[in-house]
Amino acid sequence: MVEEMIIDGSVLDGVGRVLFVHAHPDDETIATGALIAALAERGVAVAVLTATRGERGEVVPGSLPAGLDQQRLSAARENELAAALTELGAITHAFLGTPPARADAQPRRYHDSGMSWLREGLAGPAPDGGPLALTAADTAEVVADIGAMITTFAPDLLISYDAGGGYGHPDHVLLHHATIAAGRRAGVPVAEIVPAEAPDAESFAAPAQREALVRALSRHASQLTVDGTDIVHVGGQREPIRTTTLLRVIDRKRS
Repeated sequence: MVEEMIIDGSVLDGVGRVLFVHAHPDDETIATGALIAALAERGVAVAVLTATRGERGEVVPGSLPAGLDQQRLSAARENELAAALTELGAITHAFLGTPPARADAQPRRYHDSGMSWLREGLAGPAPDGGPLALTAADTAEVVADIGAMITTFAPDLLISYDAGGGYGHPDHVLLHHATIAAGRRAGVPVAEIVPAEAPDAESFAAPAQREALVRALSRHASQLTVDGTDIVHVGGQREPIRTTTLLRVIDRKRS
């Protein structure tokens, strides 16, 4: 049961509204899907803010029609994301730069910055991110847009990446810093998603959410394949399906 996952004094104790800040469609499910489903089942109001449409993601062969341009790939990934969130039970979703996650009157579409592999398991910036990329944006603008979502949704807690972005993707790293800045400005506590070896991490296991998580992962068919207990990414990398999320508090709520 979800109640068994929430422990006294933890970052999730007594939380009624949680905003997850992620970079691309499928990140929310891979990194935090079980936690999202568990919180939603418990009656916590969950929102997911996605920064980009994952325009530069590779595509699993045969999952989408061949020759899709960036616009149609974006639309396909939006649909996959919506279907995955339905499986997880998240009640609210927004794209960064689009109301309610927009501080300016003119909407903005942040694009996937892309990445390049520096070594196995560690990504770095792509050589051709382009002027529309999330990482090319003024960080203050990104912070303000996250802040607009905070104002509208009024979360008790923000959850996003750690300083390394999980595996180094530049969009993840940028959102780590921007989410902290937006949380501090709004006085909302922030927790980061950390690896198993991280000190001071709180572990939230939600094995009862495995079936919902697998269904949600399967909705992201253009990006990954579920193979038994593993996720197989479009590039062939394998990782175990995670029903445990480790969080570390960056900022606790101010009085």
